[in-house]
Amino acid sequence: MLQDKDRIFTNLYGQHDWRLKGAMSRGIYSGLKDMIGRGRDAIIDDVKASNLRGRGGAGFPTGLKWSFMPKDSGMPQYLVVNADESEPGTCKDREILRYDPHRLLEGMLLAGFAMGANTGYIYIRGEFFNEASNIQVAIDEAYDAGMIGKNACKSGWDFDIHLHRGAGAYICGEETALLESLEGKKGQPRLKPPFPAGCGLYGCPTTVNNVETIAVVPEILRRGVDWWTGLGPENNKGTKVFCISGHVNKPCNVEEEMGIPLRELIEKHAGGVRGGWDNLLTVIPGGSSVPCLPFDTCCEINMDFDSLRAVKSGLGTAAVIVMDKSTDIIQAIARLSHFYMHESCGQCTPCREGTGWMWRVLERMAKGDATVDEIDMLLDVTYQIEGHTICALGDAAAWPVQGLIKNFRHVIEERIAGAQRAAAE
Repeated sequence: MLQDKDRIFTNLYGQHDWRLKGAMSRGIYSGLKDMIGRGRDAIIDDVKASNLRGRGGAGFPTGLKWSFMPKDSGMPQYLVVNADESEPGTCKDREILRYDPHRLLEGMLLAGFAMGANTGYIYIRGEFFNEASNIQVAIDEAYDAGMIGKNACKSGWDFDIHLHRGAGAYICGEETALLESLEGKKGQPRLKPPFPAGCGLYGCPTTVNNVETIAVVPEILRRGVDWWTGLGPENNKGTKVFCISGHVNKPCNVEEEMGIPLRELIEKHAGGVRGGWDNLLTVIPGGSSVPCLPFDTCCEINMDFDSLRAVKSGLGTAAVIVMDKSTDIIQAIARLSHFYMHESCGQCTPCREGTGWMWRVLERMAKGDATVDEIDMLLDVTYQIEGHTICALGDAAAWPVQGLIKNFRHVIEERIAGAQRAAAE
């Protein structure tokens, strides 16, 4: 269990002043000029050595991603922070934006300097009104105090930050669709290559990072790589903000050490499963786009990228959605399928047609209005969608259905058999 002295997000619950004076009292911006004075290469080398993996879902090594940015492209270079947080069950970044905005701005300045970017954009989800309001206040305060802008923190580096509000489209959480939207175009993913580091915003070198990823970087550099790598298992270092929702007694966000057992996370921080642990049906461990876990796996799994990948699921955004035995699991996954159908941008045929087809079949299965043969047909369609689209929304739509069939096929079969018996009577 993470000790209080190791927590980074010390105002996660909004108990303290989130504005500049309060932020500085918690150590934000301290030593920032000296960190910048170490140079671009030293910062990127430390981020690489920390083994920080992206907190937006993919878990890609952050230092490696930063190193893809050219040293001197002769063009403007950009840092874009993905604050679009639209994954169902995920609500970690909004608390950072609302209660610890200066921690993000500090991280943006460091990251921008390390990658040779003089301009940063925060692309925030349109529905996040209070979060957008607070982050804009923080940006204004940082400009007034000289923390950003010309000669930011008296470091000799110029860095401007702009806030851009999206229109609430899930697809704009995909980095290239986000860039399209930021340019004023329809939010649809781009073909890759070229990757954003080569041709991103306005055709210039760009890196897109998640809010939490950028926000933890200053603390890693301030406290030292050894401190960060002393937390969490191999290849999954540091802390993570987990969102715990669903059938628990105390839904919450909590910063914990990577690799914490799922059961410990739920019982120590969320008051346990409603009705007791034995009343647990399943857990979706990383936001709605990853496959659910069966009860036996929930009892022993650790919450990190590699452990969850080993059981054919994923850490994703670390949004833990808990379902007890009162849940109609078929209807629950059908509801998620409806979400992905609604949020598909329609650019790729497998996603545009397949997400709606899966939802309609699942709705029939929830009523028992299907045949057993259709279970394997549905599974086959998920494999035709997975890996056959420009972005990962097709995968995100397919994986929950695959998890349902893998772990709860018997529930679907019983539902169909029950409906057939009722019809015969």
